[in-house]
Amino acid sequence: MHTLDSSSTDCEMDSVKRILIVDDDQDIREIMAFILREEGYEIFELDKGRDVVETVERIHPDLLLLDVMLGDSDGRDICGELKRRTATRNLPVIIVSASHGYHTRHEKNCGADDYLPKPFEIGNLVDQVRRYAA
Repeated sequence: MHTLDSSSTDCEMDSVKRILIVDDDQDIREIMAFILREEGYEIFELDKGRDVVETVERIHPDLLLLDVMLGDSDGRDICGELKRRTATRNLPVIIVSASHGYHTRHEKNCGADDYLPKPFEIGNLVDQVRRYAA
């Protein structure tokens, strides 16, 4: 497991697909990480939003799973910033949220590639990750 903080170093690029999970709920992060690690992905985790852009630029993940309600920021704002940057605009972002209804439509406004509602079904998580990390 790679739990990242601002002191983490660059990681080597390899053929294993890298997934960055950003969620302030440790249980959700650990469940997602366990499931995706079992599927063969290299997993990186953050519990706050403030370091997401820097971390994405440093580790070059193949996919970002991004919670909306982070303790220090809004995942939709982070998503929008990543989609506006030339270096990160093509990074697939799946917004993960317990909020439904209006929020589902709002996620599209930030440029997210998809939306995964919480609680999620394991099959849906794996299917979306396979689709976007291909």
